[in-house]
Amino acid sequence: MKIAEIFFSIQGEGLLTGVPSIFVRTSGCPLRCWFCDTDYTSWHPEGDELSVEEVLDRVAGFSARHVVLTGGEPMIAPEVEELTIALRRRGHHITIETAAVVFKPVECDLASLSPKLSSSIPFEREGGRLARRHDDLRLRPDVIRTFMERYPYQLKFVIDRPSDLDEVGALLAELPGVDRDRVLLMPQGVTPEEVRARGLWLVEECKRHGFRYCPRLHIDLYGNRRGV
Repeated sequence: MKIAEIFFSIQGEGLLTGVPSIFVRTSGCPLRCWFCDTDYTSWHPEGDELSVEEVLDRVAGFSARHVVLTGGEPMIAPEVEELTIALRRRGHHITIETAAVVFKPVECDLASLSPKLSSSIPFEREGGRLARRHDDLRLRPDVIRTFMERYPYQLKFVIDRPSDLDEVGALLAELPGVDRDRVLLMPQGVTPEEVRARGLWLVEECKRHGFRYCPRLHIDLYGNRRGV
């Protein structure tokens, strides 16, 4: 599988914010969000081809129980099922961060589902050449439901503009039984200033709708750079 990076940091987003975690970042993604903060795994994928054993050896070089499989889109990695089985055998807690457009029966303790809203469509990037394809692929309620039925989950939405809240509400109506304590709204932004500017009004929306506000702790601590 193509791996962009493996590093040890803290979880910066979601229900496990602040937990020391080993991140295994796969390279490659079927989507092309214009605001993607890991351009090197989507628009311009890079990395090394590693076997499951090689990934495990690198993970073993860090001392942490929690492992986060992220991307890109880890669910398209060819050996992701085998990797999660091996991580489970070694006693790791496994979070999978996914856009929930592809499902595979992996080992998973927390499915971090991040469905992409229409504000993610890259109308202007690279002349909009991938906008239609992205829009066709970005939302799969059937896949989201499958994850929710099989694993503990969180629904994490990247919010760029107030109208995104209408789309969140419409999607939740298609997902019966959603626990609102597991719905997180996260401001779009790759600098502390951008996150704060959107966060100020987004917090009020969270209070109004009963959702959780999701910070981007790693952005606050380290800025938008790799390996953190």
